[in-house]
Amino acid sequence: MTEHVRVVVIGGGVVGCSALYHLAALGIKDALLLERDELTSGSTWHAAGNLPTFSTSWSILKLQKYSAALYRRLAASADDPINYHLTGSVRLAHTQSRMDEFRHVKSMAKANGLEYEILSPSELRERHPLIETHDLLGALWDPLDGDIDPSQLTQALAREARLAGATIRRHTRVTSLTQKPDSSWVVATDKGEIHCEIVVNAAGYRAGEIMKMVGRHLPLAVMSHQYLVTEDCDELIARGSARLPLLRDPDTSYYLRQERNGFILGPYEWKATPMWQDGMPDDFANQLWNDDFDRLESYIEDAMARVPALGRAGIKRGVNGPIPYSPDGNPYIGPEPGLRNFFHCNNFSFGITQAGGAGKALAEWVVHGAPEWDLWSLDRRRFGDYASSAYTVAKAVEVYQNEYASSFPYEEREAGRPLRTSPTYATLKAKGARFGARGGWERAVYFDLKGELPQEEKLSFRRESIWHGVVAQEVQAVRERVAVLDLPGFTKYELKGPGAAAHLDYLTCSKLPSLGRVSLAYALTPAGKLWSEFTITRLAEDHFYIISAAIAATHDMDLLSGTLPTGSPITVRDISADLGTLIIAGPRAREVMAQITTTDLSNAGFPWLTAREIATVAGNCYAMRVNYVGELGWELHAPVAMMQTLYDAVWQAGEAHGIRDFGLYAMDSLRVDKCYRGWKSDLESGYTPLEASLDRFVDVKKASFVGRDALLAEHARGPKFRFVPMLFEQDGEAEAPYCAQVFHGDTNVGLTTSGVWSHTLHKSVALAYVRTDLAVPGTVLEVEVLGTLRRATVQAEPLYDPKNERLRA
Repeated sequence: MTEHVRVVVIGGGVVGCSALYHLAALGIKDALLLERDELTSGSTWHAAGNLPTFSTSWSILKLQKYSAALYRRLAASADDPINYHLTGSVRLAHTQSRMDEFRHVKSMAKANGLEYEILSPSELRERHPLIETHDLLGALWDPLDGDIDPSQLTQALAREARLAGATIRRHTRVTSLTQKPDSSWVVATDKGEIHCEIVVNAAGYRAGEIMKMVGRHLPLAVMSHQYLVTEDCDELIARGSARLPLLRDPDTSYYLRQERNGFILGPYEWKATPMWQDGMPDDFANQLWNDDFDRLESYIEDAMARVPALGRAGIKRGVNGPIPYSPDGNPYIGPEPGLRNFFHCNNFSFGITQAGGAGKALAEWVVHGAPEWDLWSLDRRRFGDYASSAYTVAKAVEVYQNEYASSFPYEEREAGRPLRTSPTYATLKAKGARFGARGGWERAVYFDLKGELPQEEKLSFRRESIWHGVVAQEVQAVRERVAVLDLPGFTKYELKGPGAAAHLDYLTCSKLPSLGRVSLAYALTPAGKLWSEFTITRLAEDHFYIISAAIAATHDMDLLSGTLPTGSPITVRDISADLGTLIIAGPRAREVMAQITTTDLSNAGFPWLTAREIATVAGNCYAMRVNYVGELGWELHAPVAMMQTLYDAVWQAGEAHGIRDFGLYAMDSLRVDKCYRGWKSDLESGYTPLEASLDRFVDVKKASFVGRDALLAEHARGPKFRFVPMLFEQDGEAEAPYCAQVFHGDTNVGLTTSGVWSHTLHKSVALAYVRTDLAVPGTVLEVEVLGTLRRATVQAEPLYDPKNERLRA
């Protein structure tokens, strides 16, 4: 007989048990967890159990803070005995850049209710008396860090899940997954079949095996991570019950903490070692690999010099076990793209400290349709089909090597590249283009036309980039003459069929464009939060050309097609691979365009925000009179095979007008001048369109759209925040980093989302969400930039060309 439950969770590690507990806590009592062996038999049982709240990511900081609070509550219960040490931690800083990072994270943490401290070397020695500090600038203190027994934590979560009504079945192996026409699932096991509504893949490093059962590839690599445990140390014995804080040296790349009266030392070594590339053994559970201490030698020596007591303690044993990695090192939480009722909660390289928050987010996704926090950086849909096994391994090695590296702005890491390129790639590279990868696509970020810049970028949180001057020249070309940008990788959809307009109208809170016109539109969550941003062109009554961000391909396809009923006459086709995009912008853009097409380009013949097919000397393409830089210009959407010829034609036509190539860094400066928002930087699901000051794109008179009730209620009471541009009174040495805190007096009143140097205004600019009563032009606030409060004044948007006269020229 087939068993029936609502949710099946596959995997009994700490993450799976957390997911089960949180599902039950949100009312899903008929949830069943299946574990092929014993609970914790994957990566959980051999984890070191460190519990940092620290993260350079706003969302992961929230997630880890929640985990720590949950574990403190569990550990306080007599029913859940857990070996948990709340020791605090110190992170060491050898460089000014690391101190800059610590100052910024301290500010973010405070906004989330976490009280970090910046320590001087002498204060560091007070917290950790066994440390040598002679070459350090300082350290960061996290008072809520510590360590926990992973197995006891898992058992506590399992117990809480059972008490809430959920069921756990050990030694039950999933053998196949079959989806029925109603989108429910049949989960076949070696103990019988289970029929459920929803499947959650929490299988850890075996998550890829689960995906093969449904014919999918999951970008996952398994890395070997080692730590060693020492024998007892006299200095620790002498301290009695007083435990040392956990120590991390991110500039050298290891953690060191007390384990009873000895130490645990865990490096993230440069000789990162991927495992099981030819297949995973079926019987690997509660097992380890042989030690390979040769990989760790230099890190051991460094740690012994930092804490000499370590060198006097012999090695008792080593732990060398598997840890799963995605291409960016973050886990997967949320829906599998294009597969209804299938969710991920797996691939955690820091599973112990993230499990609590991950279970919460997964349960909210299942029950409410979206988590409380914007978790795009953890969303399975952030990677497309380009993330092959080879790419994943290359990036996983790179991430492991840089596990403790600073999260510098504008860092372009090289592993796995180039992967996807435009036909013009070789041409642009020969002209001095330096590239960055976006959604797997190589895009020019700036051009070293004279070949004079160093090959090695200067990574910094301050205004020290080698490209600052050449980007200024690119901006000048766009503002004063004409410039061209090949922008491959835009996500492009064709949506058509009877009822297509009604479908799109319901999904967005904005008015749809009329025939031949272009408009921005926003899709919301049921709670009225921002979910997707589209540029929509109407080709016919029920025929639309839709553009979204390169990284949003699977995310937005899920939205556009996943809400269609079975048998719908509406079709959604991803045509991103068929078309490239060339941007021509600047006061002389019309003169350049006039040499490659006979189309009437006048304001009467081709007004702003219109689109049409045009004939060019290179062939027919689709032209849209829009751009992301705020100048007269067109986007040309052409067949990929035509892109090189089209680029050559534009360049030849523009030479007499001083045409120049420009890249993404210039575009970022240009778009902030116009206060154009970036998806998942300025726009995310933590805010509503009213808070994002997108009122002009919201049609509150529409009869029906997703999120309408929540949005109307907010419209009636007024939004809590408003999105505004701010100009700093002094240039300073750095732009506002992402999530810099905004203050009015001593009160935190908002945060920044974009900070750039405007090469047009010659000012440091920040875009920010601030409390509504303060979002008034002329209001003077303070922004905490790398630990320093700097005065900035709220401005009206846009900062440049407020009447859009240049766009309409």
